Amino acid sequence: MMPWQDDPDVIVVGSGAGGGMAAYVLACSGVKVLLLEAGRDYDPVTETPMFQLPKDAPLRAAGTSDKPFGFYDATVDGGWSVPGEPYTSAEGTNFMWWRSRMLGGRTNHWGRISLRMGEYDFKPYSRDGLGFDWPMTYDDLAPWYDKTEMLVGVYGTNEGLENTPDSGPEVLQPPPAPRAYELLTKKTCDGLDIPVIPAHLAILTERQAAERLSNRLWPDNGLARRVTRESMASRAACFWATPCGRGCSIKANFQSPTVCLPPALATGNLRIVTNAMVREVTVDAGGRANGVHYIDRETRTDRFASAGVVVLAASACESARILLNSRSSSFPDGLGNGSGLVGRYLMDTVGAGVSGQIPALENLPRHPEEGASAMHLYMPWWLYGEQARGALDFARGYHVEFGGGQRMPGYGAFSGLEPLTEGAYGQRFKEECRRYYGSFMYFDGRGEMIPNDDSYCEIDPDVVDQWGIPVLKFHWEWSDHELNQAVHMQETFAEIIDAMGGQVLSTVQTDGARAIAAPGQIIHEVGCTRMGDSASNSVLNQYCQSWEVPNLFVMDGGPFVSNADKNPTLSIMAIAWRSSEYLVEQLATGGLS
Repeated sequence: MMPWQDDPDVIVVGSGAGGGMAAYVLACSGVKVLLLEAGRDYDPVTETPMFQLPKDAPLRAAGTSDKPFGFYDATVDGGWSVPGEPYTSAEGTNFMWWRSRMLGGRTNHWGRISLRMGEYDFKPYSRDGLGFDWPMTYDDLAPWYDKTEMLVGVYGTNEGLENTPDSGPEVLQPPPAPRAYELLTKKTCDGLDIPVIPAHLAILTERQAAERLSNRLWPDNGLARRVTRESMASRAACFWATPCGRGCSIKANFQSPTVCLPPALATGNLRIVTNAMVREVTVDAGGRANGVHYIDRETRTDRFASAGVVVLAASACESARILLNSRSSSFPDGLGNGSGLVGRYLMDTVGAGVSGQIPALENLPRHPEEGASAMHLYMPWWLYGEQARGALDFARGYHVEFGGGQRMPGYGAFSGLEPLTEGAYGQRFKEECRRYYGSFMYFDGRGEMIPNDDSYCEIDPDVVDQWGIPVLKFHWEWSDHELNQAVHMQETFAEIIDAMGGQVLSTVQTDGARAIAAPGQIIHEVGCTRMGDSASNSVLNQYCQSWEVPNLFVMDGGPFVSNADKNPTLSIMAIAWRSSEYLVEQLATGGLS
């Protein structure tokens, strides 16, 4: 992984959605890139347990404190708690910060849900007077959404729905067929005027058209076209084997280590150093970034890497932590923090769920229904008109993810049967398992949080991690908009289950504080280095470039101005691609000098 030894043009910190995309675009454009990853090297092709069953794992593959998403989850050396790397919370705050210490970061275990932010999502303040507008529009980003979807491979359909953007022609792959419980849900929701449409997931349903797509992505760049074509040709279509959270040895799903980094390495312009825990960005006498200090986690020594440009993509909170710890006489409050907004306006997705049992799904004939590891259908937000009329007590919407069925059971799959079987055991319990398995469904809302002054992170002056780096301290408050939204989610899901003739199994809360998931639990945290139209109200411009340090960029979830109900990963990648092309142009014209 060391094709060249001289100083790089650009240092990229982090190898996930933003960092992996930046490395790909920059390396394909002829820029020499040094990528620093805090975690260990990871190769999904050789390390993914594609065919192991729950019975082959400890505790039947159940989740533990070390592996919250189960034994087979791709995450290594990471989670909401990382040994030796604490974070703290202010009184009354219960923020959960997920870190992933591995090459590719969270792209190895995420749900692959890939939803575009829409026209309304970029101008929320203009619609309802809450939060802030982005310094870009949907139309500004749309071409890079197309590029990102073509590169990573996203299935779905164009439905022409309000604030649910269509993709360009020949961009999306065909979605897989709906499962039985998804068809029943759609039939029910049609009667409730709730749209149910094919989901958009970053999973290949067919092999990519490598020649056509690489030509379309890089029409004027032969090197980029070749490495992209070769990388796409190495990917297989999904054969619906095991959950994508395990990783994918056939490269059917999107992971940075299988989609972004291999073609970038093939250019000869990328060098990767793993186990490199970056602690600060350094500046020269003129206040320009000139490199980073990082801890070699294997030798526990401090090292320095220099470059003409630094791109932080370590995740929203980690990048803010690096900036806040990068103090100097020129930047006493942290690098690029003249506005005082680094760490501010932290957001996560609003989450709430309800489960139920559906008698119509009892005793279904056993049939293969694995399909994609997540949903084939979902519900985009549908009540924009009601919100515009002030008919709802919350200002922003949510989409609905739902699931169920009779796929491979794991530990605890039958533990919820007792209330339905009246304590059956022995042969009768086996019969009840056959009757009920596959008749349970869950509905989860994923909603927009409005940024507020009371949700932020800062450096804790009294605590350091095992590397001696000061840690983050979190502060958090939900507004009534989020709490009321969570109540609406649960009431809506209960209504759907009832309309299906089902029985609600979980408690439907009328108190939003009880309905809503803990902050950080959905793992969609964004903000902390938001972009804007001036240095006084933001940290970055619309190209993720620091206002105060022009050769410093942040290309993860940090630049987000708002947190739409759409999962952020696709937007992180599209924004990183757009910003990387801008960076290449600036390097070519001397705009960063």
